[in-house]
Amino acid sequence: MNTQHFKYAVEVERTSSITQAAENLYMGQPNLSKAIKELEDSIGYAIFERTSKGVTPTQKGREFLAYARNILHQIEKIESLSDTALTNAQNFNISIPRGSYIADAITRFVAELDDSKGINVNVHETNSFQVINNIIDGPFNTGIIRYQAEYENYFYDYLNEKQLRSEPLWEFDLLALMSVNHPLATKEIIEYEELREYTEIEHGDTIIPYLMQGSGIKASITENTAKHIYIYERCNQYDMLSTIPTTFMWVSPIPDKWLTRYNLLQRKCKAVGHHYKDVFIYLKDYKLTALDRKFIDKLSEAKNEISFKEYK
Repeated sequence: MNTQHFKYAVEVERTSSITQAAENLYMGQPNLSKAIKELEDSIGYAIFERTSKGVTPTQKGREFLAYARNILHQIEKIESLSDTALTNAQNFNISIPRGSYIADAITRFVAELDDSKGINVNVHETNSFQVINNIIDGPFNTGIIRYQAEYENYFYDYLNEKQLRSEPLWEFDLLALMSVNHPLATKEIIEYEELREYTEIEHGDTIIPYLMQGSGIKASITENTAKHIYIYERCNQYDMLSTIPTTFMWVSPIPDKWLTRYNLLQRKCKAVGHHYKDVFIYLKDYKLTALDRKFIDKLSEAKNEISFKEYK
């Protein structure tokens, strides 16, 4: 049994598409289809079936893929033993959502690393779906996902299916972030309807993992305005908000230093579907390191500095 075929199958599951998986793997679609067929023949049952949702795992296929991911993860561990150059290095990698308090925690954590030793830190800001895939497929050991609280059961089922452990970090309501010169800036509490005429800035790749057949879960957190600016990184949002005073953005509570630096403010605004949770995740067989725990401590510090303010 070729373990390379395990990687192919995991990529097909991740993309729900033979065509997309082949593109991601830099191989031809016929060759990938042939490899999957050979794998299915060798184990004696079908791993995938074609549905209206694309290529999805069969019941036995889901069990196989869980084992395949674990095997690939163990192979990575074995291969890492030969990397003697990083034996004494401070190794840390994490995949995270775009949250300013999380970015603050990363900065504090890195600032306290020992400069006399090697440092190997890898941080990837992305959406929750990609965070999960980054841990399942590597090379990330830990991650943070963000989701609407109303979908918590779906997420926990999804994490269990993927053999991921989770630890709650924070539960919060989104705030409206805007320039101090925004027309609504003088109001302490903004009505949801008042934002309709303004332009919303949001991250264009914020999607919810496919959790259930026909669940009907939508990717967008809100459709309150017809005017949108989609961006794909965090820093540019602050420049836009401060430069274009008729824009706003839904965010988790932000540290004061960012508000001061960019002349921004955040306001409460009651809206359906704006209650969110951040959760720390990692594979069930992964043992958290001392550095992982230190980062979690820094994360708590950064969160606590803003969670007990008027925005709580």
